[in-house]
Amino acid sequence: MRRYSITVAGFAVAALALAGCGGGGGNSGAGNGSPAAAAMDTSTIKVSHSPLGDILVDGSGRTLYLFTADGKNTNSMNCDAACIKLWPHMEGRPHAGAGVDAGLIGATKGAAKAQVTYAGHPLYYYAKDRAAGDLKGQGIDKIWYVLNTKGTAIKKAAPASSGNSNGGDSGGYGY
Repeated sequence: MRRYSITVAGFAVAALALAGCGGGGGNSGAGNGSPAAAAMDTSTIKVSHSPLGDILVDGSGRTLYLFTADGKNTNSMNCDAACIKLWPHMEGRPHAGAGVDAGLIGATKGAAKAQVTYAGHPLYYYAKDRAAGDLKGQGIDKIWYVLNTKGTAIKKAAPASSGNSNGGDSGGYGY
């Protein structure tokens, strides 16, 4: 009997330890074993002033990106499981914050879980963006870009001071 209780206690401790190692599940955006990124707030899409101009961010100021290989209003068909781990998509039903056209907010349709869209573009986070205002995903592999208030990709390079890691860190679709 004693052996059983030690085994159960051992499993309980192991389960708690493993739970603490996870990315937090849901939309944590970490998912890559590194320190947790800033929390995602999918309740709002709003405008933020950045070195690239006015861009779309979520309710907590996390930068939102589009993937140029996606078609309009389609689920992330061009982004497989490893890609989604690095580029988690925005889910939920956000409302429009100041400067955002509520008529451009939508959702994808199809067999996969619905993803938030803006002007038809599915929206993504970049897991290596750690704080509000980070632009580390900007221009990666020339297929990931921030969006302006009209829903158009801004294709200028982010300044080095913005935390953009394009230099030697591909971090893009090639994982």
